[in-house]
Amino acid sequence: MSEPESLPDPPSEAADFQLASQPHDAYFKQVFSDPAHAAAFFRSHLPAPVSSAIQWQELAVVPGSFIKRTLTQTHADLLFSASAGGQKLLLYLLFEHQTTVDRTMPLRLLVYMTEIWLSHERAEGLPLPPVIPFVLHQGPEGWNVSTQFADLIGMPNEIAEPLRPFLPAFQHGLLDLKRCDPTAEESDPALRFVLQLMKLARERERILEFWEQTAREGCRLPEALLFVCLTYTLHVDASLDVEDLTHRLRHNPELQRTAMSAAENLFAKGIAKGRVEGRVEGRVEGRVQGEWIGQIRMLEKIMKRPVSAKAELESKSAEELEQQFNRLQSEYDAQFKNH
Repeated sequence: MSEPESLPDPPSEAADFQLASQPHDAYFKQVFSDPAHAAAFFRSHLPAPVSSAIQWQELAVVPGSFIKRTLTQTHADLLFSASAGGQKLLLYLLFEHQTTVDRTMPLRLLVYMTEIWLSHERAEGLPLPPVIPFVLHQGPEGWNVSTQFADLIGMPNEIAEPLRPFLPAFQHGLLDLKRCDPTAEESDPALRFVLQLMKLARERERILEFWEQTAREGCRLPEALLFVCLTYTLHVDASLDVEDLTHRLRHNPELQRTAMSAAENLFAKGIAKGRVEGRVEGRVEGRVQGEWIGQIRMLEKIMKRPVSAKAELESKSAEELEQQFNRLQSEYDAQFKNH
């Protein structure tokens, strides 16, 4: 691993808390907002004739999101523009990590694609560009439903063929992390590493082994990407022991230093501190209750509100604490995410 020029600038408090409360979404956006990583992903998973026609050096992120507010806890999305054959082309990447597979995914994607086209028509007029929809699935269940929009529609057999010209006909691309092995299927080293870590986030007992193996084998990925990956690791598992993680990285001092920098950044922003509080209090009142207490106090600090007394919070059940945290998070979302 070459010596880095510098570590990435630490994110703002708002960005830090988004990573704490929605680590999967934040990691997805931090990684794939980089056109290089996005291009590697699409080039690996689109049909070869399509991939070879796209001018990947022109790939750029289009600002905005098409996810409805009710789905922001389980989905994130990114839209990219490029060109192929001298024409504009859009690629829409939807990240899904809900616990159950959504059978209506093609219908939701059609809604998002329609919004993309309407936005384009208002801004640039006709013709409309092709939109390629692609789903990256991180859920615990393997994807077991159709990717074809037509399969959502029930049609009488006797008039099925004459009806087809009146109906949308498309399928979405799909990468199901439950059913794929990035270490064997991905040729790009950075993409292979990123996707394998996302896969292991659902198998948390293996994350420490993954990092220990990475340290033993050596790692030539950019320091900034490793910093993001380690930050994601520390967020995605609140019970992860930072000392254990850094000890497992002892075979690679540079990687160990990056892990310590990520942990120090979290502590400086209050995220790690909230977790420490949660663990200490959890020994007295129960681990789950203690973690809610730590997260409530952390969020109150970020929102610059008076921090609740520990004694007051300890008198509440874990369910009451969860409800209090959810109310705070809703207020946080309304205050910061809609501006």
